[in-house]
Amino acid sequence: MRRLAPLLLVLVAAACGTEEHASDGRVPLSISTGDGAAVLRVEIADTPEERTEGLMHRTSLPEDAGMAFLWDEPVDAGFWMKDTLIPLQIAFWDEDGAIVALFEMTPCETEPCETYGPEDPYVGAVEANSGWFTDHGVEVGDTVELDA
Repeated sequence: MRRLAPLLLVLVAAACGTEEHASDGRVPLSISTGDGAAVLRVEIADTPEERTEGLMHRTSLPEDAGMAFLWDEPVDAGFWMKDTLIPLQIAFWDEDGAIVALFEMTPCETEPCETYGPEDPYVGAVEANSGWFTDHGVEVGDTVELDA
């Protein structure tokens, strides 16, 4: 049994390890701000179906959680809040990882719904609870790093 103890310790440490991906499928998204790093744990939406569904029909979102929307090429499409039940804030970033726009978004039950988007193309966007970016000092020009 004494010989097994170190092996068991190594196996337990490896299982706990430094795995960055949570069991809930969220990954860290770090934003470098003037005050340091602001970190969200995000779900990834990188297919047309996932991006279309987004956070629709959800009644809540954990405090430091969000959803990152990713594209392989720059896009200029807007976001809307049709059938989204919780107020959100959104940040858009360009190919250099720089945030190019931030918006507060309010739920919308009936069309026409307001659309939100930057003036210039972007490759990523991240939604979080309303006010999250403001509360964490995130501003246009800050940079995004996603560990996906």
